[in-house]
Amino acid sequence: MNKLLNIGVAQKIGTYSDGVEVSGGAKWVLTAGTPGLLPDGTYPKGITAQAEQAWKNVLAILAEAGMGVKDLVKVTHYLVREQDIKDYVAVRARYLGEARPASMLLVVPGLVKPEILVEIEAVAAKG
Repeated sequence: MNKLLNIGVAQKIGTYSDGVEVSGGAKWVLTAGTPGLLPDGTYPKGITAQAEQAWKNVLAILAEAGMGVKDLVKVTHYLVREQDIKDYVAVRARYLGEARPASMLLVVPGLVKPEILVEIEAVAAKG
């Protein structure tokens, strides 16, 4: 079982943990940057639709390893537009539920393709 480490910083900013301790012998999964790419190879329009699909893609990767959202220990979120933060955070909250991995959200000048509005990079561990 992963142990949440909280020193009081993260809880003043958002719904995540300052750190997560993983016990020895855990199985690890590290995802690539995962955009909201649909199965047909297209990107939906708008941050909410792309964020929804990106989270579905991350959860599908975890499911391949027999893991779920509760096994996330670190998530890095990349957005290309600052004005999308509020809408993205609402989608993220729905997918994380009560899970509180360590988290970092960045606004970057661009991602690999101009139509990509969000990418999620995740680390999961299961003991």
